[in-house]
Amino acid sequence: MGFLFFRYNNNKVRYYLINYLRPFIPGFLYRIRLRKKLQKINNYDRGYISDRVNYYNKLSSIINLPEQASKIAGFRLAKEYKTYSFDIYEYIRYFDPSFKVSFVFGDITRVPEEPSVLKSRPIDGENFNSVLMKLNKVRHFIYINDRKKYTEKKDMLVFRGTKKQEHRVRFMEMYKDHPMCNVGTFIVDKDDNSLYGGWLPKGKQLEYKFILCLEGFDVSSNLKWVMSSNSIAVMPKPKYETWFMEGRLIPDFHYILIKDDYSDVEERLKYFIEHTSEALQIIRNANEYVKQFRNKKREGLISLMVLEKYFKMTGQKDN
Repeated sequence: MGFLFFRYNNNKVRYYLINYLRPFIPGFLYRIRLRKKLQKINNYDRGYISDRVNYYNKLSSIINLPEQASKIAGFRLAKEYKTYSFDIYEYIRYFDPSFKVSFVFGDITRVPEEPSVLKSRPIDGENFNSVLMKLNKVRHFIYINDRKKYTEKKDMLVFRGTKKQEHRVRFMEMYKDHPMCNVGTFIVDKDDNSLYGGWLPKGKQLEYKFILCLEGFDVSSNLKWVMSSNSIAVMPKPKYETWFMEGRLIPDFHYILIKDDYSDVEERLKYFIEHTSEALQIIRNANEYVKQFRNKKREGLISLMVLEKYFKMTGQKDN
């Protein structure tokens, strides 16, 4: 069981060690490398890079930040959101320490009043003030090397989650006793343990053809690793998005779409159990979608360019 946990999770010891050491390196060493870093766009498809930069940062006109916005020079690790701090510091260190940045850390489902760097935003509506960066990536961006073929897996849907969100509880209550589902919480509740399904690590969940990916407070945290596997993500149309660009996912192409009220789960599962070729095509499409996020050097370049555009569109850096 312990082996499965470490096999299918990021190395947090390495992650924390690198990020605690990073601030000890003088900032000017990074700033003098910025121009050279940005010039590496010539190594890639410019159109692709620009498309993603403009997707994450939709600012199209100059908007000045309020006076109270934080300067890079005053940036400190946030105790409550340490991984967010690590992930943004990895890139803001390349820019002028006098530049200001508005940060909004946590599971964000609203659009801030001023241009802000954050992890998540609503997909629909005017969300240009929400500038996405790849934050809390040690938890969210996990990829799977799935050795089990789809056709060898159980004809069932699996889910393990908390009872913190009403919509997740509603799903578990609807399908906890369904013969095609293994769903439940992994948290023991002394008052009501009726939804308890026991701990089920990723390696065990990968024994199922279908894995439920319900949004939590913002996005579904398991969606990335599920889409990199040989199982299929099952979920309603997402309402929020992160660096993973959930807003660009196509129903029944990248994942199996179910209704918001969950009433068609059995029907949808049966359909894809009977239509194996269509299920396998969804897996191929999902795996291909995930590939774009696995090029670390290109991801780093896009991150720098998102911030560079942020500083330009807040009037702090010349075009």
